Amino acid sequence: MVTKTEETQLKQLENQVDNGGGGAWEYLCLVRKLKIRRSEKVLKHGSSILNDPGKRSALGPDEWTLNEQVAIAAMDCQCLDVAQNCIKALQKKFPESKRVGKLEALLLEAKGLWGEAEEAYSSLLEDNPLDQAIHKRRVAITKALGKPSLAIELLSKYLELFMADHDAWRELAEIYLSLQMYKQAAFCYEELILSQPTVPLYHLAYADVLYTIGGLENVISARKYYAATIDLTGGKNTRALLGICLCASAIAQLSKGRNKEDRDATAAAPELHSLAAAAIEKEYKQKAPAKLQLISSALRSLKL
Repeated sequence: MVTKTEETQLKQLENQVDNGGGGAWEYLCLVRKLKIRRSEKVLKHGSSILNDPGKRSALGPDEWTLNEQVAIAAMDCQCLDVAQNCIKALQKKFPESKRVGKLEALLLEAKGLWGEAEEAYSSLLEDNPLDQAIHKRRVAITKALGKPSLAIELLSKYLELFMADHDAWRELAEIYLSLQMYKQAAFCYEELILSQPTVPLYHLAYADVLYTIGGLENVISARKYYAATIDLTGGKNTRALLGICLCASAIAQLSKGRNKEDRDATAAAPELHSLAAAAIEKEYKQKAPAKLQLISSALRSLKL
């Protein structure tokens, strides 16, 4: 997470370097330290240092770190010749390095040589089966090839080893959603909520999935998770507020034909829907007054 102080420092250095005020190396070091992507600028300023023999020799051992940084930036920018030159320099200096081997595999990916990249990653995993980055690159390849089922298989195996990887659970959920496998996606979001119960995004996504699956019990549960999202965001999540209104309407429709005791058991506090609708209208009045009438009409059309 980049702090405001670091962000300010980065912008100042960026402006200084862009305007010819020097400090290119300091800027590149800061980008690397903060682990952020500024690929075009890293490529531009990093290449200017590497192409100047005097500046390059002044770096000492850091020359190789810069070669790696520029290689990755060059691949981001599809300047594959630059990336290849940097990787060749690293291969010459570190011929048996697995770290350089990852860069070689990344270059194969960037060239679209998926089969060769997969072979390179598999070879690297034989030496280090617990390398998370390589596992994720293999998943990325399957997605690029349009093979979501294989991506699910690889991610599932990965999560057997690294169950606490929240990004992987979220990625798996999104793949399931793309295949309309909603129950499996719901399981992924349950894992995320269990491990990070204060993240409103997971509650919201889980509520969306439950609402999509449908059925009275699922919609009632969706309403609870929309309410949790509202609580965690201090009432600032418009999507969750809309979810409350939609759930209220769906529950009213699904409860028809049931006896009074069942309807009372499934009903929320009567003011919940009206409070959510009022909050939505207030938000639109402040931020999008031209669309206030439209949203008000939509809310009134919900059958309760």
